[in-house]
Amino acid sequence: MIYSIVALLSCTKHIFEFSLLLAIFLLLKIQDFKLVKIEPTVSKNVTAAKKKKKKLLGVQALIVRLSCISRIPEDHQVAIQEYFRSSVCLDAEQAQNGNPNLPGLRKLMMALCKNLNSFLFCWQVKQESLAIPTKMFLKVDVEGGKLYFKKSKDGPEDKYFVHNKILQLVKSQKMHAKLVIIVETEKEKILRKEFVFDDTKKREGFCQLLQQMKNKHSEKPEPDMITVFVGTWNMGNAGPPHNINSWFQCKGQGKTQDDTADHIPHDFYVIGTQEDPLGEREWAETVKGVLRNITNISFKQVAINTLWNIRIVVLAKPEHENRISHVFTDSVKTGIANTLGNKGAVGISFMFNGTSFGFVNSHLTSGSEKKLRRNQNYINILRFLNLGDKKLNPFDITHQFTHLFWLGDLNYRVEFPSTEAEYIVTKIKQQQYQELLSKDQLSMEKNEDKVFLHFDEEEITFAPTYRFERDTREKYAYTKAKATGTKYNLPSWCDRILRKSYPLVHVVCQAYGCTNDIMTSDHSPVFASFEVGVASQYVSKQDPDSAPQGGIQIMNCVATLLTKSKTKFFIEFHSSCLEKTVKTSEGENAEHPAGSIKVRFGNQVQLTPIISDPEYLLDQHILICVKSTDCDESYGEGCVALRAAQFCYTEFQITLTHHGEKTGTLTGGIQLHTSEGKPTEKLYGEAQLRTDLQDLEAPVVIFSHSIQHLIPVDMYYYPLLQVFHHSSPYFPVCLLTNLTSEMFDNPLYGSMGKSHSRGKDQDHQQKDHLALPDAPLSSSKAADADPDRPPVPTPRNRSFTCSENKPQPPAPVNQHLSAQKKPVVPSRSEGGVAQNRPPLPIKSRPGVPEPQTPKPRDYRESSELPGKHRPPARPGQPHKDRKETS
Repeated sequence: MIYSIVALLSCTKHIFEFSLLLAIFLLLKIQDFKLVKIEPTVSKNVTAAKKKKKKLLGVQALIVRLSCISRIPEDHQVAIQEYFRSSVCLDAEQAQNGNPNLPGLRKLMMALCKNLNSFLFCWQVKQESLAIPTKMFLKVDVEGGKLYFKKSKDGPEDKYFVHNKILQLVKSQKMHAKLVIIVETEKEKILRKEFVFDDTKKREGFCQLLQQMKNKHSEKPEPDMITVFVGTWNMGNAGPPHNINSWFQCKGQGKTQDDTADHIPHDFYVIGTQEDPLGEREWAETVKGVLRNITNISFKQVAINTLWNIRIVVLAKPEHENRISHVFTDSVKTGIANTLGNKGAVGISFMFNGTSFGFVNSHLTSGSEKKLRRNQNYINILRFLNLGDKKLNPFDITHQFTHLFWLGDLNYRVEFPSTEAEYIVTKIKQQQYQELLSKDQLSMEKNEDKVFLHFDEEEITFAPTYRFERDTREKYAYTKAKATGTKYNLPSWCDRILRKSYPLVHVVCQAYGCTNDIMTSDHSPVFASFEVGVASQYVSKQDPDSAPQGGIQIMNCVATLLTKSKTKFFIEFHSSCLEKTVKTSEGENAEHPAGSIKVRFGNQVQLTPIISDPEYLLDQHILICVKSTDCDESYGEGCVALRAAQFCYTEFQITLTHHGEKTGTLTGGIQLHTSEGKPTEKLYGEAQLRTDLQDLEAPVVIFSHSIQHLIPVDMYYYPLLQVFHHSSPYFPVCLLTNLTSEMFDNPLYGSMGKSHSRGKDQDHQQKDHLALPDAPLSSSKAADADPDRPPVPTPRNRSFTCSENKPQPPAPVNQHLSAQKKPVVPSRSEGGVAQNRPPLPIKSRPGVPEPQTPKPRDYRESSELPGKHRPPARPGQPHKDRKETS
């Protein structure tokens, strides 16, 4: 006869002891019944039955004496007593007759598991009330979907919030152990509750558990792909026409949106205007009204920021309202003497779940001959625009955000003689733009690394947007009469949209063009739309108490700096995945050709992540800053993607920049040490009994730390073929062809695999869910066959307004880094029409530019700008124009 019993295992010691003793007891009794054959006639004998019952009760009394009853809850004691009183004999008879179900034991264990999470997860935190810290306890009931606030650990549980009333978790950037919980009361009043945990890991564990609770009870999963509309328009000090729908529907010239997507809303709308004559409120209501007519959705205003007539407004779908936090706004004046706001920039930044976004709308100096002044405007904006996390003070806005979008009237012109005006117009009418674009000032300055270093812009396939005669798009007004004579404004692409993202993240430009039916200004509005990968709160598959500690090793770092300074240097490593900022020891300086210096950092640096799961780490980035030991001033910053080291030890080479200028390069190696072996299947206490029947000659008791997650999850399984080109800044040392590691289908980067075609069975692998069986089942160990197999992630959840299919765009030109993408089918749009969705394109990044040898320049020679002094550092008094809401 074959028997197998799976004992209940949990974090509380008394339940474990009881489960262990109970399993041993039943095992002994079943073994006893197996070795001592009892004839059917004997079982009918009343005396024999009484003897058996007396023997069972004796063993029960022994077990109760061995276990510490005081540590077992009273209701559990009653259930145990009742089981031994009325059900244990029935279970023994069932076992003797070959039935492995043991209904009495099953019922008992289900009763013990009921509300198990309510007492397993309790955090002691501090809450400040009237500047006096008080002790509080937060208790999470995953099964019941409740969060309790208690003044003592054993206090009453009358104050709680159900999962759908927990609106948002906001992690403090100033104090990493601080958490703000935004909840809604029964009277629909919004409350902000601030708590301080003992350390960052405990705060992260609490956030993961709460996210798991919300995932379990929520009908809609968190999106990991959103779309962003970005538009810029110099309004020419004239009000907008009645109908500006085409702008927001990406209709007109260039790379435009298909007609079937007209009424599909984007998740975010970012609108930048220059020479805007309207007030903030009037313009915001105008844009909201247009979007309401197009999408039938009332969008929420995230933020609006205005500097004179330069304005930026960010609108979001209502469903995202509680996913947005850490909203900052700031502005920089670059007008005459850097004191007038007729030229300058306004910016807005925020966090969307775990992804940071930055948007800058700028109006730079006009005039074809003032190219260098525009370059200086750009540098000023980088230096003084104060957005994002204050703890990232050494880094400018080009490194602070996962995705940074720069839009506006940049005023860069085409460099042709004024006598070539008619020739330019002829080329435009013939739609032959390439010759004109070859003389575009912005493209030329960018190619020489003078401005917008490492920014990307979609290919321009639309006509120049400036300077038109008003009320028509058929004629360019390239002459302008002035008191000093005739001024020429040759048709140019003044209005632009650029972006810069962290390496190896997913972002695809789906539209880039201009309208041809909005004619109140001498500029045409420009639009762009992007599909962007975003990250939500990660939920670990590891038991935080037993999982091995992972690490990130960075070694053999060598910095080549374009400076003649004789100071010593060290490196700082910043990341949201680290418990704290890590610094290296001093490096060794060595003279280098062409006036630069080479600094070697010999010691290996060990970085400790908050979570060691490979899926989590591969989504993270490390910001690197090379600093002087004398004045703690940065000499160069860069970013490394941990995804580059997914296989093994990998060498990297990145460009260091400071205030928008290249200041050197950094080379080194990086290796990840994640939690080894197969991750445990326990998701922070989702307890479930696991019965595993095996064909063995003797009963087997299995005590496993793996407690299976109860929520059904569809899993994707993608093998990986990652190609590193010679121009990539990452060079894996191992042989890729001999690896069996798989790429995780993660939110920020898209699916990565060997091909775009997979078998049907491979596309949708259903995860087995183990539960208490009602009948004998054959054991399956497929999940445990390969202990080194990495975890298979959950499918990506797109925002609910993404269409399933979209028109096929051309592959983007000159992308940032190489990564083969695999298309992922999104959820169907709530109001959209099915279209052909494009496959995610191959991303490429040009090789790291070599330092210019003829005349290397110390970037500090022009570090002080006339008439402008840098405001105090972020940790101190903030910029006077800086505002924050969260």
